[in-house]
Amino acid sequence: MRVVGAGREPLISQLRSAGGDEVCMNHDHAAAEALLRTGVLVPVRVVEEVVTPGPDEGEFGLRLNISLDDDEIPEDDRAEVVEWGAFGFLFVIGALSFHDARPRGASEIDYRDDDEFRGGDFLECMRYRNSELQFDADYLRGRRMKTRARVRSDGSGFIETVGRGKSAAHWIARLKGRQPLCAVGQ
Repeated sequence: MRVVGAGREPLISQLRSAGGDEVCMNHDHAAAEALLRTGVLVPVRVVEEVVTPGPDEGEFGLRLNISLDDDEIPEDDRAEVVEWGAFGFLFVIGALSFHDARPRGASEIDYRDDDEFRGGDFLECMRYRNSELQFDADYLRGRRMKTRARVRSDGSGFIETVGRGKSAAHWIARLKGRQPLCAVGQ
């Protein structure tokens, strides 16, 4: 089946004139908040931390092999955790990556310090391939994210960053309550 977009522009114009942009932004914000609330509940354990050298000291890569379980959630229940929490977990990783990311080179033109990671950003970075949810973010509105994350149906996965130092390890520490994690403005 082929979808033709000829009729979309008048509809988009009508929604804009009826305050549609504001409604869409409110829905996007509500969806993002729901994903955050779910994502912070996901148990996560770092199975292995691998540092890979880069072209210079500051550009090394970090890979965290992870498992969606902890002392309270047995390894056998990881698939259940994936069902209710994988999207939220990946959204939280994306939001933390976005928040910590800074511009590099020409990307500074698009950078705004007060910007936030949105549900639409998340969807643009998400794919389902090879039986795993995949999050891939390179540059987003002037921020150099360089973050990849995977969650497989069995609850295993990884988070990879390049040129971000040990940011990913800090994100996991924040999720596990070792560093404060709160909504902006609170």
